[in-house]
Amino acid sequence: MSGLTLFALLAAAVVVGPIATRTRAQGQPPPDRPAVTVRGQTYTPRSILARNMGSEEDQTTQFPPHRVIENIYYVGTRTLSSFMIATPAGHILINSTYERNVPTIATSVNQLGFKFSDVKMVLGTHAHRDHQEGDALVKQMTGAQVMAMAEDVPALKAMKAGDKEHPVDRMLRDGEAVTLGGTTLVAHLAAGHTRGCTSWTTTVQEGGRPYNVVINCSLRAPGTLTPDIVAEFNRSFKLVRSLRCDVPLGDHPGQYNMRAKYAKLQSGGPNPFIDAANCHLETDIQEALFRAAVEEQQKGGRP
Repeated sequence: MSGLTLFALLAAAVVVGPIATRTRAQGQPPPDRPAVTVRGQTYTPRSILARNMGSEEDQTTQFPPHRVIENIYYVGTRTLSSFMIATPAGHILINSTYERNVPTIATSVNQLGFKFSDVKMVLGTHAHRDHQEGDALVKQMTGAQVMAMAEDVPALKAMKAGDKEHPVDRMLRDGEAVTLGGTTLVAHLAAGHTRGCTSWTTTVQEGGRPYNVVINCSLRAPGTLTPDIVAEFNRSFKLVRSLRCDVPLGDHPGQYNMRAKYAKLQSGGPNPFIDAANCHLETDIQEALFRAAVEEQQKGGRP
């Protein structure tokens, strides 16, 4: 792709993106109950949403791009995660976020010393606009193949940024692996938040030791819990706890305390993203909220 064409695409995204994607994928603010306390801190559905999304500025402002571990880099905004996995055969992008953020992601990739045009594969965690709306623009700019869990394909196909069809070049199934340049990622169906919510796992090396990385899909429950959704979450909580984990990541930085870990990263010392002790903290929070919501719903909504 020529430099002029790339510039035009980036400029178009900046101009039309906010208009096309003004409505949040998350919908209206949830109620401020139930409240649960996990490890001494109290959470509600509203506080979790505020933590995850932040302000409009947070959702679109670049967070300093940085290396997480080995070939995994953070290239997202303050509150919307986007990860790049660099390989000799090109790069994998996980979560394009809003289309209007694609120029920011491209800038982050380039600032790290890589070329955004070398992105060969686009993956995602789930079919909400704040995580995968930009897939079509990334494909248009790079020619990358877009892959998604089969259960999320209908929702992705209904997600159109501007006049662009949402591309899906390959449908994935639970447990299926994708490989590029010696890096393999495994897709795990963790349904509930969406039908095809996908947590990704891979293994990396640092300091001569292997580490298991988990990029978690959101486990935040919707306001109304149908029997099917309850069954999905029951399966997903069990699944996520079974994944080998040394480095917990998530589709929102707040899910894995990115800001505090990044601050520690600047001071040197051990890699703060290696955090096996907190691999299931977010799962504990979301499952506690889920169980409390189920109980409240069974009581007819009474607190």
